[in-house]
Amino acid sequence: MSTEIPSLHAAYANKFKIGAAVHTGMLQSEGEFIAKHFNSITAENQMKFGEIHPEENRYVFDAADAIVDFAVAQGMGVRGHTLVWHNQTSKWAFEDSSGAPVSRELLLSRLKQHIDTVVGRYKGQIYAWDVVNEAIEDKTDLFMRDTKWLQLVGEDYLQQAFSMAHEADPNALLFYNDYNETDPVKREKIYNLVRSLLDKGAPVHGIGMQGHWNIHGPSIEEIRMAIERYASLDVQLHVTELDMSVFRHEDRRTDLTAPTPEMAELQERRYEEIFDLFREYKSSITSVTFWGVADNYTWLDHFPVRGRKNWPFVFDQQLQPKESFWRIIKDNES
Repeated sequence: MSTEIPSLHAAYANKFKIGAAVHTGMLQSEGEFIAKHFNSITAENQMKFGEIHPEENRYVFDAADAIVDFAVAQGMGVRGHTLVWHNQTSKWAFEDSSGAPVSRELLLSRLKQHIDTVVGRYKGQIYAWDVVNEAIEDKTDLFMRDTKWLQLVGEDYLQQAFSMAHEADPNALLFYNDYNETDPVKREKIYNLVRSLLDKGAPVHGIGMQGHWNIHGPSIEEIRMAIERYASLDVQLHVTELDMSVFRHEDRRTDLTAPTPEMAELQERRYEEIFDLFREYKSSITSVTFWGVADNYTWLDHFPVRGRKNWPFVFDQQLQPKESFWRIIKDNES
């Protein structure tokens, strides 16, 4: 006798949105599955600057439009990702006609034109944007990541970007998004950055905790401390890019063709504990997005070891629920 598989997002209907990062190919091959289990989607790459605005006077909206159209048709929310990032930004944005670095004024005017065009196109359809992504430096002794945005505009590029995004869609929720968000040193830097933006009147509505974690860490207590610290700013929290690698970051082995029983059990327990924690903070956490859908496709198949298979989700390679799926929907009535 087959067991009817319940909807993942329906299990969390009174708590927070359950999202997935997608690309257009996944919508074509797995659209029905995605619509059943998720009520928010994020474009994995197809809304990033380099993809959507490859040349100064050319925008490519086909993929982004398809993602938004799918979501609208299914009654799903869309998180826009991302407007300002040091990676996957078109090279032309930072150069003038001679190839020299642009002035602050020209770069800001290009950014405003990009934000007005992209955010404006999806006004009322994209409910939240990751406005600035990964602006904080991982190294302990530095605060801001040394990017072309910082070099050419200055530290106020974040405030400028948030203001532009708010002008383009006053009703969209605007997020600062980053990884290693539970590391105590980086946690404080993220907290201080967002606090300073709020103090300056920037329209920052939330912090995106990416959640690229593994079966060994960070600890539940470290995640809890980060949630409490960020929530103390009275902003919304989104877990934006959740996956649970079965490898430690420094583990470079390539011989596994499936997770070991120990890995699988640890992943199940971790997902259960982490979602218990998320439910505990449902007054602050309003969305949890997996950075993918199922184990058949994940960016972790190429990072940090290119070509090595990983199994980071609660659905397996055949889109079937793993034990971790049943653990995170159990006892979810309160």
